[in-house]
Amino acid sequence: MLTIQLHNLIFFAHHGIHEEEQLTANSFEVNLDVVYDEQGNAFERIHDTINYVSLYNIVKHEMQIITPLMEKICKEIINKIKKQYPFISEVNISIRKLQVPIENFQGKVGVTMNKKFS
Repeated sequence: MLTIQLHNLIFFAHHGIHEEEQLTANSFEVNLDVVYDEQGNAFERIHDTINYVSLYNIVKHEMQIITPLMEKICKEIINKIKKQYPFISEVNISIRKLQVPIENFQGKVGVTMNKKFS
């Protein structure tokens, strides 16, 4: 098995359930792992693997769509990746909101979604 990783991606986006979050925006950190069976591939060219630029573009596109819940963003990203790369066996994605609009809160909040395909 091989895992393609994109970690510590930072996006400025307008996600959130509160109107002010959608107006002022926030910083989000995304970590993505995509797993597939390399089946003894020789890895001679980019078509022999999953193109991480393609994965980044999927994440970037979905992060630009205003969405109230991070869970939905995770689900949409996983669905788009599976559609483009039907041979994948697993996707693990985490999205963290870096400035949380909670009084006296220091830290990050986020969600992690893991989807395994048979």
